[in-house]
Amino acid sequence: MKRSLYFAAALLLSAGAQAQLYKSVGPDGKVTYSDTPPTTGAARVETRPAGGRGPSTAGLPYALAELVRVYPVVLYSTSDCSPCDEGRRLLQQRGIPFTEKTVSSAEDKALLRQASGGDATLPLLTIGRARERGYESGAWNSALSSAGYPETSRLPRNYRQAAAEALAPPKASLARDTEAQRRASEPEAATDLPPAIGNAPPGFRF
Repeated sequence: MKRSLYFAAALLLSAGAQAQLYKSVGPDGKVTYSDTPPTTGAARVETRPAGGRGPSTAGLPYALAELVRVYPVVLYSTSDCSPCDEGRRLLQQRGIPFTEKTVSSAEDKALLRQASGGDATLPLLTIGRARERGYESGAWNSALSSAGYPETSRLPRNYRQAAAEALAPPKASLARDTEAQRRASEPEAATDLPPAIGNAPPGFRF
């Protein structure tokens, strides 16, 4: 009974300690991402896990779904990267639900440094707050086992891995955020016109 309580408490503490990325839009419309809370001068703040959305837990066995929630696995990769391909195969063969983030643009690389603690080595594997820089099968398997992930796949047969997506949001999304912030900062135009006086048109004042 005590061991169950300790395990539950550890899950709760780990869930609260997951790394966060903070997105803020400044008064000039500039969008900034940071792993530390922005200053109070930021116009708007959003938080999200450093790896972005985690993989879907729908249909997963309960124990595996809880691991995904508490210790989400994120693979940071890039194109023409043999170690990245080997790391991806290891996760797939072991049946690890994971999110894959690709790194190619300058914005991607900036976010990668935040997620990795300043190191831009790829591939990068994060398991909750644990980081494995570069690919080494023994180290990756050990880190996954330490987090509690099973040694062999327990994924349902109909499970489908989500497609990889860029680490940084598309520029179109950032443009929409900036435009929305600009509109929110503009004063609302008056829509109610004063009643007409005599033969004067509505809105006319003497």
